Amino acid sequence: MDPPATYISSSELRKHNTRNDAWISIHGKIYDVSSWLHRHPGGALPLLTVAGTDATDAFLAFHPPSSAAALLPAFSTSHLLSDYAVSAASSDYRKLHSKLSELNLFERKGHTTLILLSLILTLLPLCVCGVVFSDSTFVHLLSGALIGFLWIQSGWIGHDSGHYNVMLNRRFNRVAQILSGNVLAGISIAWWKWNHNAHHIACNSLDFDPDLQHLPFFVVSSKFFNSLTSQFYDRKLNFDSLARFLVSYQHWTYYPVMCFARVNLFAQSFFLLLSNRKVESRGIELLGLLAFWVWYPLLVSFLPNWWERVLFVVVSFSVTGIQHVQFCLNHFSSKVYLGPPSGGDWFEKQTNGTLDVSCSAWMDWFHGGLQFQVEHHLFPRLPRCHLRKIAPLVKDLCKKHNLPYNCVSFWKANVLTIQTLRNAALQARDGSGPAPKNLVWEAVNTHG
Repeated sequence: MDPPATYISSSELRKHNTRNDAWISIHGKIYDVSSWLHRHPGGALPLLTVAGTDATDAFLAFHPPSSAAALLPAFSTSHLLSDYAVSAASSDYRKLHSKLSELNLFERKGHTTLILLSLILTLLPLCVCGVVFSDSTFVHLLSGALIGFLWIQSGWIGHDSGHYNVMLNRRFNRVAQILSGNVLAGISIAWWKWNHNAHHIACNSLDFDPDLQHLPFFVVSSKFFNSLTSQFYDRKLNFDSLARFLVSYQHWTYYPVMCFARVNLFAQSFFLLLSNRKVESRGIELLGLLAFWVWYPLLVSFLPNWWERVLFVVVSFSVTGIQHVQFCLNHFSSKVYLGPPSGGDWFEKQTNGTLDVSCSAWMDWFHGGLQFQVEHHLFPRLPRCHLRKIAPLVKDLCKKHNLPYNCVSFWKANVLTIQTLRNAALQARDGSGPAPKNLVWEAVNTHG
């Protein structure tokens, strides 16, 4: 017989937010997930981020309802939340989530992954033939550009497969992840999931979201000048003299750095796989990366001279840099905050921290679903082929609750990102004064 239920307040729940004592509330019921942290498929950090809060909306967003709900009773306590309340925005969000589930949209994945895999399998041999069998420098560089394009497409597969099964089952999904991420692109899917889950659960939190933590190269807020402690990397983000110098010019260096941003992803992949952190199938992940570091350098070695080899690498990295820019556009210019999400404002935090990019339907292939960033953050398990369909529903919901639904052109998104970087750069040059708003003023009165 179950023990009688007792009630605790939200303030009492907030005390249970440590690794050894992690409680969460789902629909007003309290669960002790401390023993589940090291087994959680999404990693311990997302659970620790919402520990001590109501995690209902986050739970619904990230988990298939039937399979995940079946695990909850094992972690149930005898406690209920005495002051459990659902905001109007959250209530409508849950109704929309239920509606999408009833329409079976989370399970209808379309043919996007099949098309991308077919494209990769077709173009990759052409790239290899272009390098190995042609003497034309133009063909060599075109092959390099196509490699960069294929890396972008593999990135979309890796992104989607980290949120839901893009294949028939989890085993085939895992194979697709390793082949498209580790083998083809040299980026660990384990690192991607670890990073990306933390980003989604604490969207645009300066100290919890790793996608905003790019010191010493970039900052989006002057709050980084205080050398914040990253809860993701578990270390201090030092804003020293080198960081101040680099940040002071970040609005000029942004696009050049993006051309080589994947070098950081290569490094982060190895840092994770060679660390003491628990990593699923670490050996397979490392073998996948090893395969990449065999085939890509070997392909480059077939080029006739060093300057073509360098240009090939630069071109392939620069083309895929477009995707790195796209990842930044959706968040760099949006609202930021300090600390973890509070739990009861999931809908609000996601809409405040994201930016949609308007485009015609025929350009959806270019953005990989990220143009519907608000929709994706609210429903991360929803296959991207449905994001355009639900966009009007999300927009109406935001309008009803007076929440931002920011949607601009690709050009305007770039402008807003550069403006954000420039404002922080000018504050870094002179932290004592306000950031000037006029580019002419900057050219006349500041160095660089």
